[in-house]
Amino acid sequence: MKVGIDNYCYHRYFGEIYRDQVDPGVRWTVHDFIKRAAELEVGGVSLESCFFPSFDSGYLADVKAALDEYGLERVFAWGHPDGLEAGRNKQAWQEMNTLIPKAPLLGARIMRIVASSKRFRDEPHGPQIEAVVKMLKESVKIAADCGVMLAIENHIDYTSAEILEILERVDSDALKVNFDTGNTLRMMEDPVAAARRLGPYTVATHTKDLDACRHVSPEEWYFFSSVPVGSGLIDIPGVVRALKESGFDGVLAVESDHHKDNQDEDELVAQSVGYLKNLLRELEG
Repeated sequence: MKVGIDNYCYHRYFGEIYRDQVDPGVRWTVHDFIKRAAELEVGGVSLESCFFPSFDSGYLADVKAALDEYGLERVFAWGHPDGLEAGRNKQAWQEMNTLIPKAPLLGARIMRIVASSKRFRDEPHGPQIEAVVKMLKESVKIAADCGVMLAIENHIDYTSAEILEILERVDSDALKVNFDTGNTLRMMEDPVAAARRLGPYTVATHTKDLDACRHVSPEEWYFFSSVPVGSGLIDIPGVVRALKESGFDGVLAVESDHHKDNQDEDELVAQSVGYLKNLLRELEG
C-alpha cells in the first residue's frame, strides 16, 4: 500500500467554501495540488473532476505529464456532490459516461464514481438501488471498452451491505469499490466490519478520520467532522489491517471534507500523511 491524497481535502482552495467556513484567500489549480502532493512525498493522488477547468485532450495531457513527472499513481474521481442522485439524474449519468474515456488520457485506470448522497439517504433504498444498478449495467460496458475500472464510493448514501448488493447485481469486473473509512461511521456502521466486507472489492480509498462536534446538531451530516487521520474515532489501524488482509494493495488516499473547528486543511493533510506512513511501516515490519 501507498499513502496518497484526494484533492477534495483542499476544496476551499478550489473555491468550494461551506456556509460556516471562511475563504482562505487563495485559489489552487490542479497543478498546484499535484506540486503539494509531491512535496509531501506521497505515492498517489485522487483528482476530483469538479475541480478540472477543462477536459480537452491537451489539458489532460498536461496533467498526466505532471503526474508522471512525480511518479504518482492516480484516480480520476467523478460524482461530487450527489452523483447519479439515487439513479434519478440521467444527465449526470450521461456526464459520467462521457468522462469515462477521459480517465486513460490522465493515465488513470480507476475512476471513482458516486451513486447518491446524504440528500437521498432517508428515502427508501430499494428503488434507488434498482435504478442505480440499471444505469451501471450500461456504464460498465463503456468502462470495460476503455480499460477503466469504476470504483463506487460509499458516499453517506448506502451501507457497505448495500454497496455489496449493487456490485453483485451489476456483476462486472469493471465495477469495484472506493472505500471511504469515515462515511461508514456517518451511516452508523463499524468501519472495520465494513472494511472486511468491502475489502475484497476495494481498489481505491478515501482514508478519512472523524470526530464528533459538540456544537453541531447530530442531524447535520458534519456532526462527525474531519480531523487528522489517527486522531479521531475511526480505528484506522483496524481498517488498514482489514483492507490488507483482504488483498488491497492500492493507495490510502487521505480525504477530508468539513474540518472540525476550522482546522487548517494543509496541516491536517500533512499530519495524516505522516501518520499513515508510520502505520504502514509498522504493519510491514
